[in-house]
Amino acid sequence: MQKYIYSLVFLFVITALSAQRFTSSLPNYEAYKAFRGKPLSDKFSNIESVKVIYDLKKQKMYYFNSNLIHLHYDFVTGYLGYSQDLEVFNNENYSDTPKDRDFLLGNLNHIKGTEKWIFELAASDHMPIESIERFYNLIVKSTFIGSNLKFYLNNPTQMEWFQQGKFKIPCIKSDYIFNEIKYQEVVAGTNVGILKQYKIKDLETIKPNPDEIILLDGTPDILPNVRGIIVNELQTPLSHLVLLGKNRKIPIMAYTTALQDNNIKRLLSKKVELKIEIDTFYIKETTKKIEQKAITKKKKLIIDNSITDLVDLAVIPKKGINYIGAKAQNMAYLIAISKEISFKTPENAHAIPFYFYTKHIQKKSISPLISELLEYPNKDSTVWIHKQLKKIRDAIKKEPVDPELIAKLNQTFKNAAFKNFRFRSSTNAEDLDDFNGAGLYDSKTGILGDSIKTFEKAIKQVWASVWNEASYNERELFGIDQHNIAMGVLVHRSFPDELANGVAITKNIFRENFSGITVNVQKGENSVVKPEKGEICEQFVAYHFNSGTDDTDFDVDYTSNSNLNNNEPLLSRKEMSRLFLVSSKIEEKMYRYWKKNRYHPVDIEFKIVGANRDLYVKQVRPFNE
Repeated sequence: MQKYIYSLVFLFVITALSAQRFTSSLPNYEAYKAFRGKPLSDKFSNIESVKVIYDLKKQKMYYFNSNLIHLHYDFVTGYLGYSQDLEVFNNENYSDTPKDRDFLLGNLNHIKGTEKWIFELAASDHMPIESIERFYNLIVKSTFIGSNLKFYLNNPTQMEWFQQGKFKIPCIKSDYIFNEIKYQEVVAGTNVGILKQYKIKDLETIKPNPDEIILLDGTPDILPNVRGIIVNELQTPLSHLVLLGKNRKIPIMAYTTALQDNNIKRLLSKKVELKIEIDTFYIKETTKKIEQKAITKKKKLIIDNSITDLVDLAVIPKKGINYIGAKAQNMAYLIAISKEISFKTPENAHAIPFYFYTKHIQKKSISPLISELLEYPNKDSTVWIHKQLKKIRDAIKKEPVDPELIAKLNQTFKNAAFKNFRFRSSTNAEDLDDFNGAGLYDSKTGILGDSIKTFEKAIKQVWASVWNEASYNERELFGIDQHNIAMGVLVHRSFPDELANGVAITKNIFRENFSGITVNVQKGENSVVKPEKGEICEQFVAYHFNSGTDDTDFDVDYTSNSNLNNNEPLLSRKEMSRLFLVSSKIEEKMYRYWKKNRYHPVDIEFKIVGANRDLYVKQVRPFNE
């Protein structure tokens, strides 16, 4: 009876707290639960948050219900009698001048399932260090958390203060949070399929069925044609798996303990419904019908073989996409834009047109193999297709390249300041609005005058990658007519000395309807889009606060720092400013070059190179959301 009465009292307290708009203290976790909500940004999964305000004039603390009241400004205007407009509120209460402030504003975050409690400010908050420490101590005194509370360093200024030893409160960086992350939404969505488990090495010889949702012990190099994917490795947000998954529009998640999860193991070989959301997932047995994907009408590709010479990309080719491919055409646009704003593009950029690839594959040792593959009636015969694709690649590599092409390259680059050149795919089936082709084709290095890493060898390896399994399968899935695939090659100096490389998306991918660019960057030439196991890149969002327009006045919100750089920032504030300005300008210009009739974010690949840490932009393409 006593236990029953206690339960009723407990239920009453929770119900009362849930209906309450705010409180001055959080005496226990149950009180926190009643006020918790989802953070405004999706930069971390598995986080719950309560917003907190300290009224400087009244000297009062307020923890308010984050499900009922979403913004600090909504609370101060709705409950504390604040009467100024939003712009004044932002300018005064996120400033570095204490006398201008009416409030201290923050978030009290909790990593679910742990004892980790995190005090965080908005990255755009320029609160002085003395005020941060005062705010921190007020939270410690008015909650049950005590010394478990840590202050999260989420912007460059706070990082600098920490490095200089100025903080007197416990501070943490992103690794403190990342070490606890077990689940990650890669591509949100819902689908129904048969749950099957495979080892990554199995996928070399086994082709999952299209009606399956698959569980894997790692990250696949080739994305199978399935209904959904569960991997046990966390992903870089702008990796090839993410980009291809978004292009396919299939639900994908990372769950580090997926292979040990008894609920998932119990559902193997059963028809399940998988629902993936930003901070959780649901998987259950179902009787729902597995919807068959409609057969896509064959998409015809354009090949213009009339251009028979190297194309100098210092001049924008007219309709070059039809004879050198989108990647090379976009490089010409980048070169033109770089003349208007301070960034560099790879020197000596030229394109080998489709003509030379078409001529090469028409040879008797290659053409019949391709015809045999494309006319083969059993498209599901994994083993045969695997062998046939290899035969085609081997034949392409075996036949000599037209000596006239090699002569043209040697002549073009004979006086170049560089000897190492990168040969990169530029097909008519990549970097498109509805088909990004991320990671499907190969890039190779050729060295001028070298007897081993020759130009010829590099070209043939790039051409052969048209018939990689990943590229062939992806084109099949999207209904692209394989008869018309053609490979142009983008050629420019290579970068053996890069200090950092990264990807920038001209969109805040973690917060809907909020401006900004999302940046992933890694030390040296370590890949951002296909990282080695255990590598974490630097990731941040840079954005204008309060709808500003000055490209040097922006704020940075760190999600992670590179574990290859001791969790220290890879880019300086000045370098971030340049990248922010350049990204915005490229997006604006490409919008016009592509003749878009609506806003479209772009995907930019960049490098930091040399003693002067020059910013090079090496690629731009549409970002397929």
